[in-house]
Amino acid sequence: MKPSDILILRGAEVEALLAGRELELMEVVGRAYLAHGRGESSLPHSTFLRFPNDDLNRIIALPAYLGDGFGVAGMKWIASFPGNVRKGFARASAVLILNSATTGLPEAILESSLISARRTAASAALAARELRHGRATPSAGLIGTGVINFETARFLIRALPDLARFVVYDLDAERAGSFAASLSEILRSVRDVEVRVADDPREILREHPVIAYATTAVKPHVSDLSDCPPGATILHTSLRDLAPEVILAHDNVVDDVDHVLRAQTSVHLAEQQAGHRDFIRCTLADVLAGTAPPKRDESLLTIFSPFGLGVLDLAVGQLARERALETGHGTVIEGFL
Repeated sequence: MKPSDILILRGAEVEALLAGRELELMEVVGRAYLAHGRGESSLPHSTFLRFPNDDLNRIIALPAYLGDGFGVAGMKWIASFPGNVRKGFARASAVLILNSATTGLPEAILESSLISARRTAASAALAARELRHGRATPSAGLIGTGVINFETARFLIRALPDLARFVVYDLDAERAGSFAASLSEILRSVRDVEVRVADDPREILREHPVIAYATTAVKPHVSDLSDCPPGATILHTSLRDLAPEVILAHDNVVDDVDHVLRAQTSVHLAEQQAGHRDFIRCTLADVLAGTAPPKRDESLLTIFSPFGLGVLDLAVGQLARERALETGHGTVIEGFL
């Protein structure tokens, strides 16, 4: 490619380029976290485009730069319109632009809803693996049966070698049933895994050492996690399910303290209620680097609340771009600039 050319990758092409690379994506996401933790990144706050009299729909811009061997800049532009599901298409749609960190020239435009979902799932699975410290994790509960928890399950099965059962819950029982059937089918290629639907979310809380929340909640709706097994790991991916008093009562790990304490996330609400941020023990980068302070009480639940960092999109998008150039995937538009 010439500097004036640009690579376009469609969704199906991104899917093909990332297929079967779950462990590699976890490794790439981990490297991105460590680079960010060392200050080898630039990560302005995400910008939320909202609409008058509409608390549900939004489009978010995530600009970022990632150095330390990555050397890439860019921006993800991602829309979340939950009502799309009822219309028969995806809640989230996204575009990722990758720029050269040397010249600033745009080098690639990628369909990015899949990249966003997989970097989120890779982050959650990486957190589960590191926070479990090798403890037995025979089962996991999934609350919310959309794309994010589907991908999270696919990554968890590779991150946790003894995981053999998923129990799922959704307000829409029919959706949950379809999700369970599809998940069971796709995980069969990895190992024999049981997937079933729960009638009550409290069943999820009672039975599983790992629980993943990935819902469309805009306000906290869970005020009690006392049913959970001691020391369970909560992957709070959707960020707004847990009441602030729940956050304050347990051990908290985040991806970036300044970023997650924004936009009325559960962690942000907890900061407002407490008047401080001391309830956050560390970041996932600290855990990966071995510099995190120990939990004050091993019986506490550990809640991982990732805001979702643009550097992860860059890392995964760059991997897709490199694979595309190696294999001839995508469309190169010559003289785009």
